[in-house]
Amino acid sequence: MKNAYQDGRVLDITLEADVASGEVVTAGRMFGIAVTNGKSGDTIAAHVEGVFRLPKLSTAVITAGDALTWDVSAGQVIVASAATDDVENFGYAVEDAGNPSADVLVRLCPGMRVPKAAG
Repeated sequence: MKNAYQDGRVLDITLEADVASGEVVTAGRMFGIAVTNGKSGDTIAAHVEGVFRLPKLSTAVITAGDALTWDVSAGQVIVASAATDDVENFGYAVEDAGNPSADVLVRLCPGMRVPKAAG
């Protein structure tokens, strides 16, 4: 196909903060998992598709198939309402993860930051 550019499962993302390999990175509407370590302002490769084990709010009860939200300030998966700059619907759970589990397997899907009015 003449117009194909790349596969799209791994994209370059310019970091908004320092990150270690395997940590979550966000940029605009993009949500991914860092392939390498990087400093704020660096451009690194990030997986934007696939299944990854991510930290979750330990008290959250998640059922396989649940849509998930990334709590940017806490750096964890939640199932509660999103706050400003959180990323809604970035993926779904591929396993049950109850209270008090510390992580959950997540299938990454396109998500979006939630624009909230100040006030």
